Amino acid sequence: MSNLLWKALAVSPAILGATLLVSATAIAAPNTTAEVPAAEEQGAAEVAQTPVILAQTANDAKVLDQVKRYSNEGNTSQSQVTSVSQFSDVQPTDWAFQALQSLVERYGCIAGYPNGTYRGNRALTRYEFAAGLNACLDRVNELIATATADLVTKQDLATLQRLQEEFSAELATLRGRVDSLEARTAELEANQFSTTTKLQGEAIFAVSDVFGDSSGDVNNTVFQDRVRLGLQTSFTGRDVLTTRLAAGNAESFRILGNNNQQVGGGEGLQTFNVGNTGSNAVRIDRLTYEVPVGPAQVYLAAAGGQHSHYAAVNNPYFFDKTDGGNGALSTFASENPIYRIGGGAGIALNVPFGKPGGILKSSSITLGYLGSEGNDPGSGAGIFNGNYAALGQLNFSLGDRIGVAATYVHGYSGAGSNLFDGGGELGIGTSASPVVGTSLANNLPNASSSNSYGLSVAFRPSEKLSVSGFVSYHDVTGFGNNDDFEAWSYGAGIALPDLGKKGNVLGIFGGAQPYSIGRVTGSNEVPYQVEGFYKYRVSDNISVTPGVIWLTSPGQGKNADDAIIGTLRTTFTF
Repeated sequence: MSNLLWKALAVSPAILGATLLVSATAIAAPNTTAEVPAAEEQGAAEVAQTPVILAQTANDAKVLDQVKRYSNEGNTSQSQVTSVSQFSDVQPTDWAFQALQSLVERYGCIAGYPNGTYRGNRALTRYEFAAGLNACLDRVNELIATATADLVTKQDLATLQRLQEEFSAELATLRGRVDSLEARTAELEANQFSTTTKLQGEAIFAVSDVFGDSSGDVNNTVFQDRVRLGLQTSFTGRDVLTTRLAAGNAESFRILGNNNQQVGGGEGLQTFNVGNTGSNAVRIDRLTYEVPVGPAQVYLAAAGGQHSHYAAVNNPYFFDKTDGGNGALSTFASENPIYRIGGGAGIALNVPFGKPGGILKSSSITLGYLGSEGNDPGSGAGIFNGNYAALGQLNFSLGDRIGVAATYVHGYSGAGSNLFDGGGELGIGTSASPVVGTSLANNLPNASSSNSYGLSVAFRPSEKLSVSGFVSYHDVTGFGNNDDFEAWSYGAGIALPDLGKKGNVLGIFGGAQPYSIGRVTGSNEVPYQVEGFYKYRVSDNISVTPGVIWLTSPGQGKNADDAIIGTLRTTFTF
């Protein structure tokens, strides 16, 4: 293990020391255990037939202070050192420095340095020095063990003993930490779940209610949940197999439109409603494999595939890992509705283009095909004869701060389907519920084909401000009488990241839910939605997001009462 230590030491003594001691909280005796970073290496060794017992320091508080100070100094790279006064523990003029330098030159203890010595004879911290001393102890032991002890002089043994006594506290610290590391590593290797798979999880607790003259009277305050457990497996280090289990009990609110009739669309639907069975039953809601092939990225979906898995959504801070619990509250504010057309099983390809450093750097073309009935061998089903959606998208990065995506989706939906059903995210097959939009923009009583066009733009003028928006147009051709219609949707949002604290986000998003004018008399209003939320990061793994969703003209009804949804969402990630 000492070889690895000195390869790291050869790169930079300061960096090595920071790795060794950045988590230091106590000084360990020779047999003391303590937590350590994984990069720490072997501790003090005994010198041949003259073992030296390492003593504890007489002043633990002083040594602890040195450890903490060195931890901070270790964050400064060697190239930033401008004076030896920055590392004043062991000066080049000290006897210890000169003695170790002599041992280094004689026994090649630190072979990683170009000239076999400390660069420029700069001063060292005591812990960098102790690491170098430890390497010489190992080297001398190696010479003795290989019957070349005659190469080690008594004078050098005496020098090493004196150095060990002088730096006993530092060597003890290293030894105790490495002992702990080896024990912890052995335990992890013996009990690890997998060498190729990581577990990722998300749990959402949400308290919600609806307010308004109509919708507020027929709904109650609810406490709902959704849990996702994902297994991320990589076989080559560049690919990833995603197997995700999901369960939840969240149900959508009963939003009332004209004449107090419940609207049948996805208006006001929240992201944690997506993918639930309503009874916390566990199901596999995503099984995908992503792998690079040459310059392209290939996406394969066996179940639960979504266009937003592989296509650039361009809605930062509002979109979160396909209806995750750290972005916008609603499915409408999360992403352009065009990505909600179709889903299921299929394949996609993302091919980059554009010259590095040019105005179109990081640009790409995306092609994808997903079928929601790919597992059904029956008539009118399968990959190509069932419901499907084929996507083509051009992605442009204009400089470092502007992203643009132009999207086209051609889809086919069987009788009784909904246009924005996500391929069955909230249901099974053609009976899937809509994920977003009004019932008039979703309902397909007969088999239909659709051609949809979308534009998404994201602009980040500074690190503290992000502006994004989208527009989509949908031309639906039904195979029955008077089934043809057009639908529109548009929206824009402003996000203020790190507001009040790093990791927090204030987001405001407004626009028109997918709607269709002229399909039903008296339902020609544009259903606007305005959403505001503030995600407060409690810790790296917990966030609390209060927010409000305001819906106007639910169901496109002219006389429909507005509905206001209030939510307090808590998200645990692990």
